[in-house]
Amino acid sequence: MNIEVRYYSKTGNSKKLAMAIGEELEKEALDITNNLDKDVDILFICNAIYWAGIDFNVKKYINENASKIRLLVNISTAGIKKSSYKKMKKLAKKNNIKISDKEFHVPGRFMGMHKNRPNDDDLLALREFVKGVIEDGRD
Repeated sequence: MNIEVRYYSKTGNSKKLAMAIGEELEKEALDITNNLDKDVDILFICNAIYWAGIDFNVKKYINENASKIRLLVNISTAGIKKSSYKKMKKLAKKNNIKISDKEFHVPGRFMGMHKNRPNDDDLLALREFVKGVIEDGRD
């Protein structure tokens, strides 16, 4: 099974999540300046809500790599909003990408809110989430 991990992070929160996924999968997590060079069975995309939406760079990455993604798994942080899932689902649908109905979201440190998040408990929960997604993908 070909699995990739990509992230876009302005504050380091999404990168922290991507690095934990990479460690769990023993796979290098790369930022979205690294396009997919081959088809992937599962792409974990770590992102955040910025100004009530998904960053333009993430949208561009998904649009440019859509034909190579079999299943997209959304991993997100946000200071105020709950999740980027609805917006990512809309983007995936536009690009004919299957998106997992399971997502992982945690609050991210933002302007004094959610200090120390994502924390060790969040990263442990993320690792368990990733194991579950991989098991589901093998079915």
